[in-house]
Amino acid sequence: MPSAQLPRAVFAMDPVHLPLLLPPPLMARLKQTAEIDPSLVLQDFTPPRAIAALADAEVLITGWDCPRLDADTLAAAPRLRAVLHAGGSVRSLIGEALWERGISVSSAVTGNALPVAEYTLAMILLTGKDAFTHRERFRATHARPSPAETATTGNLGRRIGIIGASRVGRRLLDLLRPFDFEVLLYDPYVNAAEAAALGVGLLSLEDLLRRSDIVSLHAPDIPETHRMLDRARLALIRDGGVLINTSRGALVDPEALTDELATGRLHAVLDVTEPEPLSAGSPLYTLPNVFLTPHIAGSLGNEMERLGRIVTEELERLAAGLPLAHEVRHADLARVA
Repeated sequence: MPSAQLPRAVFAMDPVHLPLLLPPPLMARLKQTAEIDPSLVLQDFTPPRAIAALADAEVLITGWDCPRLDADTLAAAPRLRAVLHAGGSVRSLIGEALWERGISVSSAVTGNALPVAEYTLAMILLTGKDAFTHRERFRATHARPSPAETATTGNLGRRIGIIGASRVGRRLLDLLRPFDFEVLLYDPYVNAAEAAALGVGLLSLEDLLRRSDIVSLHAPDIPETHRMLDRARLALIRDGGVLINTSRGALVDPEALTDELATGRLHAVLDVTEPEPLSAGSPLYTLPNVFLTPHIAGSLGNEMERLGRIVTEELERLAAGLPLAHEVRHADLARVA
């Protein structure tokens, strides 16, 4: 394709992410599809160089720490026709002004779903083996556990409750199929026929909490899900049950969760919290029944290249006049992350 026909694109994100998203071979492929300057990565849309770049931009390739695309920014980008986001949620990035302009939006959220699902699967298997409890006991005693101490350990027939058939939730359902689990699902947007096709039992949220050995959160952070696991619902999880949260801390009442975990009645794997990070004095850092990680379930390191591949493929489709494969629609934002 002659250079004059290539769409003009601009990067907008924290520049630290660019080499991981687009290693040299992938960057070379992207540059065959668009006129783009890899040395220009916008973090602020107001300096003169940024304004000049926006004036010609037909495509914005955005990523983490991209400024919000407000009405003033869009007014400075009259030729803009697509935003390709090399990350997950676009909720905080775009507003009504973009939809009113009819600008297409794509997200690499499906690429980010896989490492979150992989992390969650790993934690389900480890908590099913009671690995973290046995680790703490081994540190203290230097002795192998007795049969009595392993009587409730094991993954055979564990009931896994998935809250939310989101992209992450569905990838996790795929990963769980080879194992000897009974998988349960709560999602108000999934009907009985779809649940059967997914191979899961569809329950109310309260019934899922009562019946599950391990509960894993994969619902979006929207007004309807805010504090969905409050004190009363956390109390429904059976004694010794496990809560895994790789979604958003806002889905769980933080005080109620801390109180439950402080009793030792439940175990938790928390990759997200509210607030994030927790205050230095939070007991969740030291409770032996809590496995706390610093929001690492999503794409990190070499996993970020998967997001760059999705954006590159979307740009190729755009340049070829094809519909985007990972388009985000305005109507979807009400119920997705």
